[in-house]
Amino acid sequence: MMDLATLLTFAAAAFALALTPGPDMLLVMTRSVAQGRIAGLTTLAGITVGCYGHALIAGFSLSGVLLIAPVVFEAIRWAGAGYLLYLGIQAFRGAGGFQPPRPDLPRLPLWSLFRQGLLTNLLNPKVALFFLALFPQFMQPDPDTAIWQALILAFVLSFAGGLVNGGIALIAGRLGEWLSRRPRFVRWQNRLLGGVFAALALRLAFDVRR
Repeated sequence: MMDLATLLTFAAAAFALALTPGPDMLLVMTRSVAQGRIAGLTTLAGITVGCYGHALIAGFSLSGVLLIAPVVFEAIRWAGAGYLLYLGIQAFRGAGGFQPPRPDLPRLPLWSLFRQGLLTNLLNPKVALFFLALFPQFMQPDPDTAIWQALILAFVLSFAGGLVNGGIALIAGRLGEWLSRRPRFVRWQNRLLGGVFAALALRLAFDVRR
């Protein structure tokens, strides 16, 4: 269904993405600074559940597309590659860069933190578009296994994000101060993310597996 080389390539990309400052990292860090480690981990749990929701939506959508018109799947892949290249250019330029966390946010109960992480992730159309752009680059065009492939990729992505952002929840205060004092590091992280997106887009152009 999915070969080891594809999974390892996706895992490398997932960790590179997870290590780059972004909305999920900022939300976890902000809540950890404001309310402590448990708050950050609870927020991360909501984000993780949201990722699986997007994976299911992407899996069902791609499965349906394959059943109706397999050629549309290829069109989605190419459109997704173009979108990833666009994200790469934006990241390389530093658009939407990291901002220091705010420790003055109001305290919220754990359920509200979980819900905030979940809804922030689920209701973000850019996240949904990102999943539809990223996943077809690593999936085999098989409607019978599309959903399972999407869930496997979501597991790898959430595992990488969980390790990185879970660690951030434990050391959020010091990490936030460290990043805020090192704008050059953040710029290079953005360039790393831009390179990852561009590599994923170019990978499609030279992919001969299918």
